[in-house]
Amino acid sequence: MLVLAPVAALGVEALQGSGGLWPHLLAHVLPRALVDTGLLLAGVGVVVVVVGTGAAWLVAAYEFSGRRLLDWALLLPLAVPTYIAAYAYLDLLHPVGPVQSAIRALLGYARPRDLMLPDLRSLPGCILLLGFVLYPYVYLPTRALFLMQSASLVEAGRSLGAGPAAVFRRVALPLARPAIALGASLALLEALNDIGAAEFLGVRTLTVSIYDTWVNRSDLPGAAGLALVMLAACLGLIAVERAARRGRGYAGAAQRPRRMSRTPLAGPAALAALALGLLPVALGFLAPASYLAVEAWRRLHVAGLSGAILSEIASTLIYAGLATGVATALGFVVAAGPRLLGGRWRDLLLRCATLGYAVPGAILAIGLLPPLAALDGALDAASRALAGVSLAAMGLGTGAALVYAYVVRFLAVTVGSSEAGLARVPRSLGDAARVLGRGPAGALAQVHLPLTWPAVLGGALLVFVDCVKELPATLILRPLNVETLATHLYGEAARGTYEDGAVAALLIVAVGLLPVALLLRVSTPRA
Repeated sequence: MLVLAPVAALGVEALQGSGGLWPHLLAHVLPRALVDTGLLLAGVGVVVVVVGTGAAWLVAAYEFSGRRLLDWALLLPLAVPTYIAAYAYLDLLHPVGPVQSAIRALLGYARPRDLMLPDLRSLPGCILLLGFVLYPYVYLPTRALFLMQSASLVEAGRSLGAGPAAVFRRVALPLARPAIALGASLALLEALNDIGAAEFLGVRTLTVSIYDTWVNRSDLPGAAGLALVMLAACLGLIAVERAARRGRGYAGAAQRPRRMSRTPLAGPAALAALALGLLPVALGFLAPASYLAVEAWRRLHVAGLSGAILSEIASTLIYAGLATGVATALGFVVAAGPRLLGGRWRDLLLRCATLGYAVPGAILAIGLLPPLAALDGALDAASRALAGVSLAAMGLGTGAALVYAYVVRFLAVTVGSSEAGLARVPRSLGDAARVLGRGPAGALAQVHLPLTWPAVLGGALLVFVDCVKELPATLILRPLNVETLATHLYGEAARGTYEDGAVAALLIVAVGLLPVALLLRVSTPRA
């Protein structure tokens, strides 16, 4: 119910109509938003599939100096939120920024207008930026699948006269399609959820239009209607991903298959492979992270660490920490539900709990506004009737609304991690605990939780980092006069004062490195 309420509220709010603004939205806002969103998703999809799949095959099929470095370095762009990458590149590639200034100096041009390079603030610029930040969503599952492939399949292709390119195209690639489809769908959902990068780069996506309709036009029904269109796009992406994976399951032999051997490279070929692999790492992580580190150092050297940034760090940690605690507890209970309620409730419980992860933060935030406003009104009316005292807002305008949105958005992460841990605990242990007089809650607390705590803590870490990085829901639902690191960075970028937001951006990236380190431990199949 907690997960479904925001989605249901969208439909109710949209049915109320938007007054005279609906004709304007239908004529001028929605068409451009649909076109820009469609083109953006198509372009990002191509980039993440090409870069992610190519990088996965490079490290899985070839052996060269530096391959082990690439193996984990290709995951690093996961630590950089898309809006931070856009924030960094806007200053790096500015006409008077370091990159264009260096190019003009090298070519002998004195003024920016003497040599005009393509503007990053464009749809192609946004596609490339998002693609090189989000490709790890495809790289990670595809690399794992390539490493699990049996050597006999590749050797059979080679024995039939297929060269390296043909083996990849006709053997490895068809087997990897389920992983590619899954990773691409996750990357596109992240692109659809983005608001900062798209707005900074001048792309009017559905998410940007929803935020603009609510904040600048104060039109909640109109924003709800646009959010329903965006929700339909999300469901369409999920349907396409499942259709792409349908009938594409492959079963291996009962015995553990022998993995394919890597083709050794040497000389120029090895250098070319290393350079090709480092390119997405440099564009997706090294360039923005290095810029942030330099700018943050300059800011700290000149002005020190401001009191405002300390307050924003505290706010970020408080809201992310509260949401992580609630989501972790609920996720463990939901994952353990089938052991308590029986198998018939399993699918319904899990599907409802994990629905929020497929819904972008902007949709959840807009969906939460009507029910929370109604709750505040009901509580205030009851307080006036019973005690003659008017209550302050209990939902909207407080941290409770933001924590609620975080929990609904990322509950699927803790459910999944808890499920993975519980799957390794024999049911007989729970049955033995109940025979000894422990109830369901006692069995979970004294038997299952101690055995699954590494998986539960891993899910909690991922949720905490996601809450720190979440921008759309935080922008809409944050309490008045409260800034988090993400909203501070958004405000500085909107004002064009990039150097003032570098410290906040660098802190977010540093926090984002935590799940990357966790993935490095679990993503490589053991020999």
